[in-house]
Amino acid sequence: MTRILLLTGDAAEDLEVMYPYQRLLEEGYEVDIAAPSAKKLQFVVHDFVDGFDTYTEKPGHTWPADKAFADVDPSEYAALVLPGGRAPEYIRTNEECLRLVRHFFEADKPVAALCHGPLVLAAAGVLNGRTVSAYPACAPDVRGAGAAFADSAAQVDGVLVTGRAWPDHPYWMREFLNVLRAKAPIALTR
Repeated sequence: MTRILLLTGDAAEDLEVMYPYQRLLEEGYEVDIAAPSAKKLQFVVHDFVDGFDTYTEKPGHTWPADKAFADVDPSEYAALVLPGGRAPEYIRTNEECLRLVRHFFEADKPVAALCHGPLVLAAAGVLNGRTVSAYPACAPDVRGAGAAFADSAAQVDGVLVTGRAWPDHPYWMREFLNVLRAKAPIALTR
């Protein structure tokens, strides 16, 4: 079975973890969730409220991380997914997390990042010269990492697919699956 690695942590956006996790399982991929430690994670729900200048945050689902970053061998995985929420703000300071991210770029493997997920890519130093979408408030970080910012539901730059936030799921995941099927197809057995 072809395996996908999803990097996240506490306060990740609930929908941005669960949608790609379940969608990739539905496609036939095996998905492992890695976090700073292997524990039950607490996700959050971000929503947009009329009159607010930013999003609101409420508790979301809990879900176990399968592995700690330090225990992951990235060579066992065909692709990487980085959901948003607040988790990227702190996992980007974890050297083991950055080691994993760099592997996927060095090996030219598919990477999907959504919302605040590109903050991790910026910290890993892999965005220079790319065009990247993200939550619009992350545009300064994306530009500071040497990338062009695109306000796009699904920005494809080689094997990197990025989007703004969970409302972009259908477009972002469709483009990621196109890249994934080309680079890491599932072997069908009968």
